[in-house]
Amino acid sequence: MNLDFSALEKAVSSLERGVERASSALGDEELRDAVIQRFEYTYELCWKMLKRQIEADAATPAAVDGYSFRDLLREGAERGMITHVEEWFGYREQRNITSHTYDEKKAVSVYKTALKFLPDAKALLAVLKERNV
Repeated sequence: MNLDFSALEKAVSSLERGVERASSALGDEELRDAVIQRFEYTYELCWKMLKRQIEADAATPAAVDGYSFRDLLREGAERGMITHVEEWFGYREQRNITSHTYDEKKAVSVYKTALKFLPDAKALLAVLKERNV
């Protein structure tokens, strides 16, 4: 079964454009906030597509539903779909910050995380697409 990555492709592209614009307009809070929002939904799509790929590859896809989030990421790393699994745990922590509280210091932290996340999101997308040729 081939998976549809069009939503993830659009999200990664959107995040990339946001990062480029924010980088050229340092200090623009609205652009920073747009990058943060794009990071949020791109991250969500990344782990959901990772899960779908693991389910598609699994002998018993239903077993994947029993994985904890950390187990899912570790499985993705073991299968060569992501690297630096600890960083992916950190991305989740930063993503969760945005849904609970929001202040300037946290916004800057999440923005910096989004910048680090972009290459990993692009790498995951490339691996997923390669596995579905």
